[in-house]
Amino acid sequence: MTPLVRRLLALPLALLAVACVTPDPKAVLEITDVETYWAVDTAAGERIYIAPVVRFTVRNKGPEELRTVQASANFRRKGEEELEWGGAFEDVTPTGRPLPRGGSRLVVLKSDGRYYSSGDPHAFFEHAQFKDARAQVWLRVGNSRWSLFGEPDIDRRIGSRTVEGLLLSPPQ
Repeated sequence: MTPLVRRLLALPLALLAVACVTPDPKAVLEITDVETYWAVDTAAGERIYIAPVVRFTVRNKGPEELRTVQASANFRRKGEEELEWGGAFEDVTPTGRPLPRGGSRLVVLKSDGRYYSSGDPHAFFEHAQFKDARAQVWLRVGNSRWSLFGEPDIDRRIGSRTVEGLLLSPPQ
């Protein structure tokens, strides 16, 4: 086989390798408007559940639309950081909804780890066994590695500020 034939055969492989380069999530994504709170989950009989939530906007700051973006969060209780208490996952770009260049999407990740009691949800924060929590927010593009985008503490509040603002606004 001549050197020219080898080069011609290698060209499609080289082009395929360049096409498969996965972007660095931190180079093409950013998160803004991060908010944390506790959500009241569906009750089971007398039991009331609350779960930590991290809510944010993902923006595509890259040069092209992104077909596959995923978000994940690990939740850990303070004083138990070595143990993952709960987790959450969301497909930011479900089938048929790529994230356009300059576009953004709201992401809400609610932990599957939660507290339960039979009292008022606000009273959870006063219970002797209550521990504050922290989230680790991860994003990836395509089959890239997961990249850590932040580690916000979960605010001691029930519900989103956005929802609270709607509830407190007078009707027009």
